[in-house]
Amino acid sequence: MNFSVYEIIFFTIFVSVIIGIILYFLSYFFVYKDYNYEKVSIYECGFDPFSDIFIPFEVHYYLISILFIIFDIEISFIFP
Repeated sequence: MNFSVYEIIFFTIFVSVIIGIILYFLSYFFVYKDYNYEKVSIYECGFDPFSDIFIPFEVHYYLISILFIIFDIEISFIFP
């Protein structure tokens, strides 16, 4: 059989996608799911990991991060 270059490329991409899908589903079904206390507990910042995503956040943290970025860039210009 005489395959063209496009058929070989299409076959390679098709086989890659099929292997990727098979590996994804195999890893989904054979993974060991262990939900211990440390994984489902509250983070160090105090937020509940399974609560509403729209949590009021303090603007204070944003201001500190912006000041840190500004002074970090300023110091990089002072010391070449």
